[in-house]
Amino acid sequence: MSDPDLLAGKSHAVFDAYGTLFDVHSAVARHADALGSRAKDLSELWRAKQLEYSWVHGLMGRYVAFWDLTERALDFALAQHPEIDRAHREKLVDAYRDLDAYDEVAGVLERLRGRGVGTVLFSNGNAAMLERAVAAAGLGDRLDAVLSVDSVQTFKTAPAAYQLVLDRLGTERRDVLFFSSNRWDIAGAAGFGFDAVWVNRKGQPDEYPDQPPRAVVTRLDAVI
Repeated sequence: MSDPDLLAGKSHAVFDAYGTLFDVHSAVARHADALGSRAKDLSELWRAKQLEYSWVHGLMGRYVAFWDLTERALDFALAQHPEIDRAHREKLVDAYRDLDAYDEVAGVLERLRGRGVGTVLFSNGNAAMLERAVAAAGLGDRLDAVLSVDSVQTFKTAPAAYQLVLDRLGTERRDVLFFSSNRWDIAGAAGFGFDAVWVNRKGQPDEYPDQPPRAVVTRLDAVI
């Protein structure tokens, strides 16, 4: 159900990239037939390790570009599933560079801009990785800014990562409506002071009760 009040007084809609605008499982899905019956398991583990590596490196204070962590995570996932031929690795890497956007994304971005709301992608992904993903999905003309944690050398959920949004946009917390499909990211954004909308695409149970979202939707077009 649409809730226009979520956008009242907001100058910017800020979107996480992976899992929110881009389907992180679309890379494996393209090659599922060749990968066999464990393709879904591979994809889930790849994503889990990608995130784990970002959190571990962030806590250590040793920043590594998200693309490098993505490749390392795939290598682990393939090692964990030796029944999947490693010859597929490069095809999977290439597919991850050009992930599919969810079907409602382009329309949502267009409608926001039509209302005068700035559209911003903000991601753990490094700049080159995001540039390729945005171009592949045809979203370049629908985004007013693409922000990477590269410039602060840490990952979400560090407060310094979310502060980047304010510094780059020259705005205040109250002016931002933040969207992510990742509940941990919503917790980080809410803790920082953003109004945060959890895009709960998979109907997952709630977590982090001390940092609740402003709203929960199953698709972005439930908001606009």
